Amino acid sequence: MVSVKFLRHLGILALLTPLPALAAPPVLNTGDTAWMIVATLLVLMMTLPGLALFYAGMVRSKNVLSVLIQCFAITALITVLWVAYGYSLVFDTTGMEKGVVNFNSFVGGFGKAWLAGLGTDSLSYAIPESVFATFQMTFAIITPALIVGAFAERMKFSALLVFMALWFTLVYAPIAHMVWSGDGGLMWDWGVLDFAGGTVVHINAGIAGLVAALVLGKRKGYPTVAMPPHNLGYTVIGASLLWVGWFGFNAGSAVAANGTAGMAMLVTQVATAAAALTWMFAEWVIHKKASVLGIVSGAVAGLVAITPASGTAGPIGALAIGASAGLVCFVFSTSIKRSLGYDDSLDVFGVHAIGGIVGAILTGVFAAPALGGFGTVTDIGAQVWVQVKGVGFTIAYTAVATLVILKAIQWTIGLRVSEEAESEGLDIALHNERGYNL
Repeated sequence: MVSVKFLRHLGILALLTPLPALAAPPVLNTGDTAWMIVATLLVLMMTLPGLALFYAGMVRSKNVLSVLIQCFAITALITVLWVAYGYSLVFDTTGMEKGVVNFNSFVGGFGKAWLAGLGTDSLSYAIPESVFATFQMTFAIITPALIVGAFAERMKFSALLVFMALWFTLVYAPIAHMVWSGDGGLMWDWGVLDFAGGTVVHINAGIAGLVAALVLGKRKGYPTVAMPPHNLGYTVIGASLLWVGWFGFNAGSAVAANGTAGMAMLVTQVATAAAALTWMFAEWVIHKKASVLGIVSGAVAGLVAITPASGTAGPIGALAIGASAGLVCFVFSTSIKRSLGYDDSLDVFGVHAIGGIVGAILTGVFAAPALGGFGTVTDIGAQVWVQVKGVGFTIAYTAVATLVILKAIQWTIGLRVSEEAESEGLDIALHNERGYNL
């Protein structure tokens, strides 16, 4: 018998040893591609016109155009920054290694700046990378746009543009990278479950909104002067567009037309309905009447809360998450807001931060198959702790970074409009236009 040692010496053993299987290169799936193009359009619709109308209806008539232009300008600004370096800061994985904490665990590099290497034939998953990059861009757009509601009616337009550019660069991109970039990303390695943006989008924006509201201070006359919404019809239309668009937000995060996307669509609908009803009935019991603003706010709270769990929770989990978010967000947006006295104009903190926190923590519960979920969670307590750790890190990082950015702008170009401009209304004072007849 010829010895193995002799064969190795001759180099023959290498020829006889089967080669390890090579990973199959990704192959374009036209069905997945078609779905992801639709999902991308749905998420963009959430900002324009969804969020823009949702917010515009809730401000006073003298400020309606200011909110609309803010959402529109943010969409254009973040699009350009995403191409320049945002996509790279989030999804460039150079230098990352699972279990190793280094600089690239917190933020990506510039290897994909100006979308370097992206061509018509480059793929992400089974879809064109161009589609994936655009889909992720729509998340980067809506997240800073959400913050607008917290300081509505009192920030200078110039300050807003500078703030959004810096916040996107220093807060959104790092948090998104840590959660979504894959092995080596800080919170990814911790095992944080965030299917579609509970931490990345909603807690992130909600905490930034609260900090911004506190730094700018209350609107002139708040809370003694009544500041009712100028047109709740716009708000209902905006909320309805958000509800429909959110199917792209959550189901699209599967990055495929598959069973996960289908279940994400179902649980999104269920949680939203549960939250809307919970908020409505809570308000009905306490204030003796159900309001339009209440039911649409509850719906948005449910959409927010189910977002991190939409890829892992089942229908029963969705009911529980939605009902919990509807009740907790109602309490924070009414009783707690009044008792603490902060002026979060359109309840960005009460709905997005609180709804995101509720959803992120309950994701660790209802991702368990034992509770009807579709995740791999076997130790609910351990996963809940991971979720709490991710929530805590996001709150701390976002709060500190947002405060630093706002203070830097305040000390340089200033943040707040003059009292005269605020009294006159931002539409005329900043844009020389009137939106009264919209």
